[in-house]
Amino acid sequence: MRRSLASLALLLSAQSALADVTVFAAASLKTALDEIAADYTQATGMPVTVSYGGSPALARQIAAGAPADIFVSASIQWMDDLQARGLIQPETRRDLLGNTLILVGAAGAKPVTIDPTLDLAGLLAEGKLSMALVDAVPAGQYGKQALENLGLWDSVKASVVQSENVRVALDLVSLGEASLGIVYASDAMAEPRVAVIGTFPTDSHAPIVYPGALTATAEPEAAAFLDHLGTPGAMAVFTANGFLPLP
Repeated sequence: MRRSLASLALLLSAQSALADVTVFAAASLKTALDEIAADYTQATGMPVTVSYGGSPALARQIAAGAPADIFVSASIQWMDDLQARGLIQPETRRDLLGNTLILVGAAGAKPVTIDPTLDLAGLLAEGKLSMALVDAVPAGQYGKQALENLGLWDSVKASVVQSENVRVALDLVSLGEASLGIVYASDAMAEPRVAVIGTFPTDSHAPIVYPGALTATAEPEAAAFLDHLGTPGAMAVFTANGFLPLP
């Protein structure tokens, strides 16, 4: 990967004294994107600062004037919102990644098949189901949609505890504060204290897509890092962390 970045080092050497490239990225990207950004900085000398959070919160910050150069969302909805407001450069927008929606529990938990016959309420017993905000954050929206389509939502909605982003939802399960959680496959790979119990059918929710784009106020050097996210080297890091490449 570093070898593939060598040519960029010469192109960016004159820009290295400029402000960092600032990326606003969905919280689920943290483990993979931290590695990619560190490798990029080491190879090119261009500092990359990444701010993570729920996609709606990040979109609102950009709309309020936060100095982001790149936005990578966990859903198309929030990128569409910024594009409608003229806050991204639409010609730079591209779909980068996919992901898988899963059910997690404590390490060692037994696997189940997620379909309309699953007794999810019985599986929870008196425990809580941890999810990202179901009406705003993509992971929560996908999760609620899947549960509704499978006919399981009404039986568990009173047990749902909602968090500001998917990594916080994962933390509640890893710390034992929730019995089960609905997160992405990439999140489970980043946390050894949880186990994957089941995978939601892909047709139970909308496709999970991570679009990226330059913001309307992006510095010129940010374009090279956005392009880099689609290179084979960066994609190898993403897939190793549980993300899915898109055609």
